[in-house]
Amino acid sequence: MSSSGRLVHIVDDVEGLSSGAGDGEGPVLVLSLEGFLDAGSAAGLAARHLAGLAEGPVVATFDVDAFYDYRARRPPVTFARDHYTDYEAPRLVVRLQRDAADTPYLLLTGPEPDNRWEAFARAVREVVERFSVSRVVGMGAVPMAVPHTRPITFTEHANAPARRAGLLTTTSPWDGEMRVPSSAQALLEIRLGEWGQQALGYVAHVPHYLAQLEYPAASVVLLEHVERAAAIAVDLTALREAAAVRAEEVSEYLAEHPEVAEVVLGLERQYDAFRRAEESGEGLLAEDRPLPTADELGNEFEEFLARLDRGDEPPRP
Repeated sequence: MSSSGRLVHIVDDVEGLSSGAGDGEGPVLVLSLEGFLDAGSAAGLAARHLAGLAEGPVVATFDVDAFYDYRARRPPVTFARDHYTDYEAPRLVVRLQRDAADTPYLLLTGPEPDNRWEAFARAVREVVERFSVSRVVGMGAVPMAVPHTRPITFTEHANAPARRAGLLTTTSPWDGEMRVPSSAQALLEIRLGEWGQQALGYVAHVPHYLAQLEYPAASVVLLEHVERAAAIAVDLTALREAAAVRAEEVSEYLAEHPEVAEVVLGLERQYDAFRRAEESGEGLLAEDRPLPTADELGNEFEEFLARLDRGDEPPRP
């Protein structure tokens, strides 16, 4: 393994993957970073699903000590009676994966860097250039005032080289500009564009009242779009089954707690109004209606979420 700079170490020879200038289009790099941009653990769950289908060898390792704030996100360690064991060290790595049709692609996963974002972007650039990556495809998720009973919406985005290549396939629902908190993935997409490399991504909109739970339905949507953008084939059966189980859990709880169901009904009405406005060409802000907040779901729903997260049965009246 050779050192490509001090912040990333890249494997010299990777079997089955072009590593030089290449004689054709290189592999796609799929990206998911744990932390800020991962409501409902949707992106992280999607990445774990990809890795779990057939975990490939590590072809690049980032110096996590240079990027990770251990006191802000303390890694777990096991205390066994009178000694510590099983320290779970954070890892930021790139793996060589193969899809259902044996097509190679790269998967970058690990904690979002807490610092040195510019250095991280340069380190990723080294990986991109080393393996002649054709494009980077990112996954993310944010909490939104949307109901779980409607199709999951998402925001598609791309840098200038990716837009010129025609990689965007949807019309953005957002008009004008918005100032939003940044992320390492957002900065990376900007910098890759400045370096002439294609990068695009998808951000799923997760119901804000379910954002603290694993929400596999959003993971399915993310991977469906990654399949197209990365030209890979992914078996989503297990994720779809997990999504169905979670939907049933939530539906059962709402059936027994009509006061909470009423809040979700308000979100459904707002969602449907937005869709009607879109279809009529009036835009998302055609109707000025107040959106229910997460607080309106009340203490009962918070307890429900906590029970699901612990694996307990939902409370019965």
